[in-house]
Amino acid sequence: MFTQLDAIEGRFHEVADELTKPEVLSDMKRTKQLSKEYKDLNVIVKAWHHYKLQQALLDNARQMLETEKDPEMREMAKEEIDALEPTLVQAEDDLKALLIPKEPEDSNNVILEIRAGTGGDEACIFAGDLFRMYSRFADNKGWQVELNDFEEGKAGGFSKIVMTISGEDAYGIIKFESGVHRVQRVPATESQGRIHTSAATVAAMPEMEEVDIQINPADIRVDVFRASGAGGQHVNKTESAVRMVHIPTGIEVQNQDEKSQIKNREKAMKILIARIYDMELQKKLEEQSKLRKTYVSTGDRSAKIRTYNYPQGRVTDHRINLTLYNLGAIINGEIGDLIEALRVADNAEKMKMGN
Repeated sequence: MFTQLDAIEGRFHEVADELTKPEVLSDMKRTKQLSKEYKDLNVIVKAWHHYKLQQALLDNARQMLETEKDPEMREMAKEEIDALEPTLVQAEDDLKALLIPKEPEDSNNVILEIRAGTGGDEACIFAGDLFRMYSRFADNKGWQVELNDFEEGKAGGFSKIVMTISGEDAYGIIKFESGVHRVQRVPATESQGRIHTSAATVAAMPEMEEVDIQINPADIRVDVFRASGAGGQHVNKTESAVRMVHIPTGIEVQNQDEKSQIKNREKAMKILIARIYDMELQKKLEEQSKLRKTYVSTGDRSAKIRTYNYPQGRVTDHRINLTLYNLGAIINGEIGDLIEALRVADNAEKMKMGN
């Protein structure tokens, strides 16, 4: 591992040197690639320097304990050793986690689709709650949220809503949210005060560029129609909404959020590309999940992954058996602790499996 870290530090300095050259800076694509590599390597190099510093301090404390005659100085050395040993272990664990290769899609933006499941009107309302939860989470991280398509529920919320979240490592963070989310609460329409169970399905897909996946234009059928729902006067006057069908797979997407048919076509194509890529990605994840125990990143989108229990104020993630009693904060977008716990569990499983 340490030889690998020395090589990474060497590459870090090479990239830093490349970014000072005029011929590199004049090439925007090359500059963007190197800047991203520099940023990723910098995180590892900083952690590597921190580890080496802690190791040096521990070595000095141990040497002091061996050579020092003064009882007080020896006691200070012992205390320093007791404090530094667990710090060094944690620093090494952090380095091991950083050396786990990222999935190539992790740095991409994410296309997030939420669909109401079992539970009728209450399921639609819950889908709306999840939409607000992810929107607020994105806002808190300084990410951009862009609406692509939606179908409103009769009693509120959405029967379906699709959005693009743009931000650093958005897919790598949000990808753990794919699966069935279940809510247990008394619906506003329930006169007897009985607790109902409803569900919504979340699908997180990496946004891909057309160069990343080749699609034959002849395989796509495009329909245009008048947009519906909220959006302004234009919605019922122009055929700006776009529906695309990928004939070989049967995948269908639509976009109606923009006034311009051209912009709706562009958005619909991005969603279509993401769906086709995601279909192949889920097959790969399903194969991986057969070898792994935590199934944090699994291809099974029908699996129940989380329960939001309102009467008890708790949220339980069933993949890692984690229960938190701060439902109010979580449903208002504070899902960072949940996602971090899932990321740690996923990394631990990857280390067990040798990446």
